[in-house]
Amino acid sequence: MAPSILVVDDDPHIRDVVRFAFEKTGMNISIAQDGKEALRQFDRNIHDLVVLDIGMPEMDGLEVCRQIRKTAETPILFLSARDEEIDRILGLEIGGDDYVTKPFSPRELVARVNAILRRARSAPPPPESKTLSRGGLTVDIDARIASFDDKPVALTALEFSILRALLARPGFVFTRELILDAAYAGNIHVADRTIDSHVRNIRAKMAAAGCESVIETVHGVGFKLGRCEASH
Repeated sequence: MAPSILVVDDDPHIRDVVRFAFEKTGMNISIAQDGKEALRQFDRNIHDLVVLDIGMPEMDGLEVCRQIRKTAETPILFLSARDEEIDRILGLEIGGDDYVTKPFSPRELVARVNAILRRARSAPPPPESKTLSRGGLTVDIDARIASFDDKPVALTALEFSILRALLARPGFVFTRELILDAAYAGNIHVADRTIDSHVRNIRAKMAAAGCESVIETVHGVGFKLGRCEASH
């Protein structure tokens, strides 16, 4: 499958150059022109790598990287108009995988991206965390126990699987098909309304434990993990 690359730069010329260079090699490209749009696109879709300009107004590339690194280890290659050592050190220390200064050769950029993707594919998968948490919600994967503010919440096996899938990708919007794949191990005979019913049950059980924001509906798309905070 062709790799999916998110390109983030406020300069339309740079975006066009990078898009053309990557699409020539068969990569799938998404474009964002500022930091906020980059985070929205990153949360909505699965990307194999992010090409991220550092010097953008409002939210610069370093802050975008910090936000991405809160939930994901997706490789990030920084672009910068300045070849200053402080930028280079800071960019890589906060979680960047490589660094290219402008003006750059599109051929070199493609080569750097391919090298990062090769390293990512050959790296062993990280061990799955034994516990996942967000806000007051904690899920113990081995014991298959969900709790909110240290109070256990009784979930069925399928409800637990759905919640674990959402919790493993906070910010990501799951279609019902993706939830089917994650929770039902590919059982294609389950109707969409069955997923909706399980989501309602999870919400009701979590609300009874004091959590009103466990799962958010994204209209026309599906569901994503909520803030998992206590109701007021």
